[in-house]
Amino acid sequence: MDGSRPIVSSLTGMVAAAHPLAAQAGAGILSKGGNAFDAAVATAAALNVVEPGMSGLAGQGVAACYVAAEGRVRTLNFITHVPMAFPEGLYKVREDMRRGAHSPGVPGNLAGWCELLRAHGTRSLAETFAPAIALAHEGFPLSELNTRHLNKAVDVLRDLPLFEAWNANYTGGTGQVALHQILRQQALGETLEAIAARGPDHFYRGPLGEKLVEHLRGMRGFISMADLDKVQPHWSEPLTTGYRGITIHTLPPPSESFQFILTMKMLEAFDIAAMEPQSVEHLDLMWRAIRLAAGERIYNNKPDARQLARLLGDDNRDRLIAAIRSGKALEGPTEQWLPRLPDPNRENTTSFSVADRFGNMVCVTQSLGDLFGSGVVVPGTGICLNDFLYWAEADLRGGNPLRAGEPLAFPTAPTISTRDGQPILALGTPGSYGILQTQPQALVQYLDFGLGLQQAIEAPRTRLWDGRLVNPESRIDAAVLAELSSRGHVIEDTPPWTILTGGMQAISRDPDSGVLVGAADPRREGYAAVA
Repeated sequence: MDGSRPIVSSLTGMVAAAHPLAAQAGAGILSKGGNAFDAAVATAAALNVVEPGMSGLAGQGVAACYVAAEGRVRTLNFITHVPMAFPEGLYKVREDMRRGAHSPGVPGNLAGWCELLRAHGTRSLAETFAPAIALAHEGFPLSELNTRHLNKAVDVLRDLPLFEAWNANYTGGTGQVALHQILRQQALGETLEAIAARGPDHFYRGPLGEKLVEHLRGMRGFISMADLDKVQPHWSEPLTTGYRGITIHTLPPPSESFQFILTMKMLEAFDIAAMEPQSVEHLDLMWRAIRLAAGERIYNNKPDARQLARLLGDDNRDRLIAAIRSGKALEGPTEQWLPRLPDPNRENTTSFSVADRFGNMVCVTQSLGDLFGSGVVVPGTGICLNDFLYWAEADLRGGNPLRAGEPLAFPTAPTISTRDGQPILALGTPGSYGILQTQPQALVQYLDFGLGLQQAIEAPRTRLWDGRLVNPESRIDAAVLAELSSRGHVIEDTPPWTILTGGMQAISRDPDSGVLVGAADPRREGYAAVA
């Protein structure tokens, strides 16, 4: 062996997730005869327990799904809306929306999990929640990343009024944790048991939701029972584009995934396979295309059908390609309407992929927003609330403004790719606005340069920021970076591996043999587990 991760393959089912215990939870459901939708719910719920800072039932998310029985890809959006009582215009600065009872968007993850199960699953909520419930009650040893995240959150939250409840839930009131310490979450286990027994209405229309709303009201929050009652995951036809003989499927607006699609449309016009991987020519092209597509997303957010057709149409694509070919230094935003400083502490989301023996594939990206979201834990429930309102725009001139009752846009972009109508790849990543940047980079490594799926994910990647700033992983040759700097890119020293460039979990499928290959990103603690 050459020291790299072994290639994990199977004929019977596969889960690739950001924590090995969550991957095993999903694979266990597959091994008992469940399908990819059952396993996706089990994996999602388990991540709530073993990766609690990244996602949970009170977060929000999206899914791309290949439904074998229907021979098609469907997408499910369970990113919800700004609370209907939110005071439009009260918060002028984006940082005002970070942390606290005023920052959660209405929870959507639980509704999304239940809809996946209702529409295409074969197992009960109790069966799919069972692994997560066991992990919550019995506990699990904290990994390096768990330990780092929990102790980092202590530093961030300790001076806020919400800290006492958070601290009691995750550190037993001690204010610190250690590697391999056992984390038990009895309250969360009881909450999951109650939901498994009574269904999602226990949360969205019942006593659990009432407890959440009452707690937030006491902290001057805005979510109401009417907001919870309004939650309805939305199935839609995917947004697609062709690339090198495959069709990539992801979420349509209000998801911000169209930036990713526009990037791939530009890249297809170039003979990337003829370039040297990680060369000046390759990286200059990638960075230019990504920056241009980000600007299109920022200034045209939540496009209607006509706007979207124009943005992805040939005329606009050709205009952007001309800007790439011009060679002129490019400068522009990559985040929101107003610029913000890079902050690695904000890249906190999770993504996982599932495939079964029946031909189904599911890719889910779900989040709390920031690390532990708003930081608000509802006492006695183990529920940690998201801070999705931080990811909308306090400046009401932007394309994703904080207006009461409005749907939220978010840069999550799980993908299912097909060839001749057959599913061949599920790929997703966390990473905030970097999601829309790093997925094209990995796809180019896989499709243009022909790397294996694990190697494509491990290849060096870059995160772009507002202006001309870029963070390329330092495994890229220094001479190449120096030449790129001379072309106008402002290059900042970056570690060889960084969470800034995502944490991809992917599964490929050979449509002829049915062989599944799983790949997990070493930038996170992900693993691929087989059924």
